[in-house]
Amino acid sequence: MRSRTAFVWIGLLAIAALVGGVGAYLLLPGHKSTTPEQLAAAYFAAWQAGDLATMGTLVADPPADFADSHRALSQALGVQSVRLDPQPVQRLGADRARADFTVTRSLNQGEWSYRSVLLLAKRNGSWQVDWSPATLYPGLSAGATWKMAQIQPPAAVAADANGKTIPADSTAQAYLPELVSNYADGSGESSAWAIELAVPGQAHPQQVKVFGNAAGGRLKTTLDAHTQAAADAAVRGAGKPAAIVAVRPSTGEVLAVADTLGGRGAFLGLYPPGSTFKVVTAAALVAGGMSPGSAAACPLSVVTAQRTIHNHDGLMLGATTLGQAFAQSCNTTFAQLAVDRLGSGKLAAQASLFGFGTHISPGVEAYEGDFPAPQSGAELAEAGIGQGRVQASPLSMALIAAAVGDGEWRPPRLLPGKATAGSPHPIPAALLAALRPMMRSVVTGGTAAAAGLPAGVAGKTGTAEYDSAGHAHAWFIGYQGDFAFAVFVQGGESGPHVAAPLAARFLNAR
Repeated sequence: MRSRTAFVWIGLLAIAALVGGVGAYLLLPGHKSTTPEQLAAAYFAAWQAGDLATMGTLVADPPADFADSHRALSQALGVQSVRLDPQPVQRLGADRARADFTVTRSLNQGEWSYRSVLLLAKRNGSWQVDWSPATLYPGLSAGATWKMAQIQPPAAVAADANGKTIPADSTAQAYLPELVSNYADGSGESSAWAIELAVPGQAHPQQVKVFGNAAGGRLKTTLDAHTQAAADAAVRGAGKPAAIVAVRPSTGEVLAVADTLGGRGAFLGLYPPGSTFKVVTAAALVAGGMSPGSAAACPLSVVTAQRTIHNHDGLMLGATTLGQAFAQSCNTTFAQLAVDRLGSGKLAAQASLFGFGTHISPGVEAYEGDFPAPQSGAELAEAGIGQGRVQASPLSMALIAAAVGDGEWRPPRLLPGKATAGSPHPIPAALLAALRPMMRSVVTGGTAAAAGLPAGVAGKTGTAEYDSAGHAHAWFIGYQGDFAFAVFVQGGESGPHVAAPLAARFLNAR
């Protein structure tokens, strides 16, 4: 059996051959190198064997801490083995040469590899290693110290559905910290280690190599970066506090939430929905036997249940149909029919069908909407046109549009595949058959016809009074294929003239 010593010398001879040395016998102790190739072979062989004493004899004027520098690195980092891969020696002149090499160290945390250079110089007729700390590691200086340190990765960040980071200036950022806090899986906080090099005179150590997951976790959301950017641009150009919420009807996924209302008003703000609530009232009337072609009256004003209701902008259609009254947003029609044909229970049932009073939890705190049961005929008349005590968030109104477009009301979600509060349920086919053409007529020939909306959009405008002086918020809700949205402008005064054109800018940019 060969001895361990024999195996060591076989390894040394192999390195000599690789580095280009003829006369490998010169590696034996007591011989001097007469060529840079022989010197490099001897040095790399001694280093591979961990023979620091022999390495020192091959160095010109080795510093007193030559061996300690090597030991300090290995001990601080827990080096288990070293592998050297030298390249052929390059002569730089009669008395200078270099040998590039790669060194790979096996540590508990993994492998650490880097390239360095062994400088060689001819002195007094003999080739010697021109050693400096930079031979051990590029750029290393005297007095530097090594450390294997456990590091704390940065906090998780929210990304869109494709993994793109949501820009820091996006208005959606108001919603993301809570989402990350609630649902980040902590993968970015698992053990991560770094090789740190502390250099004298530098305030902080350098991280030379990182092992493990040192990047902050990325929480993938349902948001779509392009849609979000279009929504952000739209609300910033609204001139007043505004919100846009976009959802995918087939899943309930929130594609964008743009909000300059403050206080996360797109999800938490409750505002009178005004005429956008006529989608619910129309559904209740259809469920009670009416159709878009049913006869209806649209006077300039009407007194019903001792409550006087007026139309906006002097609207007066006279004898008309339910569908035409919806398209032109006739308050007197819907208030009168709510009192005469519905009653509190029927309207409340349809409000519930479209999500009012449902607890929702898209990943952050959110309010669906309130429909307190009307206690009088006057309250019922107001409720029929989305006034009085009826309140909704922009999110909840986007879900109503989504339910009509898809045929099923679904709770919203900000995380793909994440269970959320609220149960999906279908909208009866008879209601959809009436509501879809009615909402389409709003865009083709009704209150939103002049807004510049793209082809295929169906929706409903809303002008919702919020004080005794008649000041109003502006709304527009709608859908286009598997895309639904709500646009809200606080104090915007007119759904047709403010919210619908804002929706058009958003939709044309997305």
